[in-house]
Amino acid sequence: MSRIIAGVAGGTALSSVPGNRTRPTTDRVKEALFSRLESLEMLAGKRALDLYAGSGALGIEASSRGAVSVDLVEADAKAAAVCQRNAAAINDVLGHAVVTVHRAKVETFLQRAEGTGWRWDVVFLDPPYPLDDDALAEVLARLGEHLEEAAVVVVERSSRSAEPRWPGSMERFAEKKYGETRLWFAEPA
Repeated sequence: MSRIIAGVAGGTALSSVPGNRTRPTTDRVKEALFSRLESLEMLAGKRALDLYAGSGALGIEASSRGAVSVDLVEADAKAAAVCQRNAAAINDVLGHAVVTVHRAKVETFLQRAEGTGWRWDVVFLDPPYPLDDDALAEVLARLGEHLEEAAVVVVERSSRSAEPRWPGSMERFAEKKYGETRLWFAEPA
């Protein structure tokens, strides 16, 4: 069972996606990730985007720690329904709608966002392992125009995966391995 680790809703249990449709981020990795983001002052008062959201745990953790708006993007119907339940629960705790769920493919969501002026301060990408490097590179390229000037992009992949191919609009500034998981951190170039 996944839970919110810290913030105003710390300890709150989250619904999980049934079966093996998603690969939840472990509490250890989540705590390390969010400690780093808090040290970079990338949560309180910021706008977050959680692509390939699964249960929405990363975006919801950001909302518990002070993000003012969070968009969860998930294509799978069952996972999106879990996102919706988890979003409703955190929005109830927060007393207003902070988390919004978008049932769409990531590529479609980003294409629809073009020209809207939508921008985010922190973006989480935890794509399914089968997503190939070219598809991930395309998503990262589309994401570039939607980043605030001091944004942070976090890509979570298998520790055996190659580093993402960053578009010219982004550059990696850190990476960290946690067992079978590797996190890459990038910022606008």
